[in-house]
Amino acid sequence: MRARAALHREQDAFASAKRDYLELIRREPTDFAALNDFGTLVLKAGYREAARSLFTAAVRHHPDNANGRVNLGNLLLLLGELDDARAHFEAALTLDPGHVHAHRGLGNLLAERGDEAGARRHRDLGFKGRAVTVLPYRGAAPPIALLLLVAAAGGNIPTEALIDDRRFAVTVLVADYADANAPLPPHDVVFNAIGDADLCGEALAAACALVARSPRPVVNHPARVAATGRLANAERLRGLPGVVVPRLVMVPRKAFAAPALAAAAVAASGLEFPLLVRAPGFHTGRHFLRAETAAELAAAAAQIPADAVWLIAPLEARDALGNFRKYRAMFVGGALYPLHLALSRHWKVHYFTADMAESAAHRAQDAAFLADQSSIGGKAVAALHRIRDALGLDYGGVDFAVDAGGDVLFFEANATMAVYPPLTDPKWDYRRGAVEAVIAAVQTMLVERAQQGPSAAGREAANAVSG
Repeated sequence: MRARAALHREQDAFASAKRDYLELIRREPTDFAALNDFGTLVLKAGYREAARSLFTAAVRHHPDNANGRVNLGNLLLLLGELDDARAHFEAALTLDPGHVHAHRGLGNLLAERGDEAGARRHRDLGFKGRAVTVLPYRGAAPPIALLLLVAAAGGNIPTEALIDDRRFAVTVLVADYADANAPLPPHDVVFNAIGDADLCGEALAAACALVARSPRPVVNHPARVAATGRLANAERLRGLPGVVVPRLVMVPRKAFAAPALAAAAVAASGLEFPLLVRAPGFHTGRHFLRAETAAELAAAAAQIPADAVWLIAPLEARDALGNFRKYRAMFVGGALYPLHLALSRHWKVHYFTADMAESAAHRAQDAAFLADQSSIGGKAVAALHRIRDALGLDYGGVDFAVDAGGDVLFFEANATMAVYPPLTDPKWDYRRGAVEAVIAAVQTMLVERAQQGPSAAGREAANAVSG
């Protein structure tokens, strides 16, 4: 039964694997493999709290298993519970001082806390000499060899749902720890998954050097990605017809050490309250706050683990009912794909923390956007095409709203936009087609690029870097 459950999990047969794991745990409630592997299955499917329960049980029954500690630590890090996550990473390293994934997890956690020296130390222990990982290939036909470039610090495109391991034999190369003298792993196409220009400058520079050595086509050339930082995007998108870009400035965090200093810094910037305060290099709402006054700004800045912060003038994205709205559209191979519309009573809108699961009316509006992108108006669609052309990415996305005049209110655009399959609950069935369309477009783009020689876009970007 254990072997069958594992086989179902490897085959992505969620219902069958779930049935077997539940029966295993009924018979053997303390079995580590059943608890840990079932936790991995439900986490991949998006059920974070169920994964927490299973990983916690695995650690409770097997406190001396370092792998269990690391899995729970990584989940708690994902959930933002940093103190508990750190305790499990450190416990794992006490059990196994050389545990690679414990060092990597602790490196990510310390970066979240703003301890760059500590993060670097643990990344070195987790990645030096271990920059290459060959993932299992599960297909029957000869595969397409895919070289996937990532950064040790994070800021990578989540690619698990995008790359089918029955079509692609994937080798992951951590660009900022790659051996510059070693030959590149064999590959038909390169997919640069390093997506955050503000966080990953070092890794993107390393990736540029790596792809310069490859004769094969490159998806999302790192030189193109390096030009998509928050400030760079604001500067090149401002003034595009139909696009409203918020004013933003980067200010040293020490300028907000006290309310009086914060008030003076805001006045000097030319902005005014209310303001959004954001740490560079973070997404999904982490270290992203709103300040109505100088005192709130000083308090917000004190929470941010960075030497400098973005001050952003908020755009009015509420509809007539007072709901904040945030659309996401993806760009894949030059085409535009609607991905979601999130509605929330809170200004910080993220799809899976917004008021979507509770509101059939909100889901109906989401469904209308997914069924017909022109539902946002022709003016807005044309503006999105201009944003796509300005970015020049093979894969990326944009978060935005639409104002009463049909203009796009620009929030952010980059390569790190995540595409996750919906949960198995039938209420999300209407979203499956839109998500599958994006995934299919990525697969098609990778296959087509693998069948080509070096692309003109890749040569152009490489020449721009060398110039």
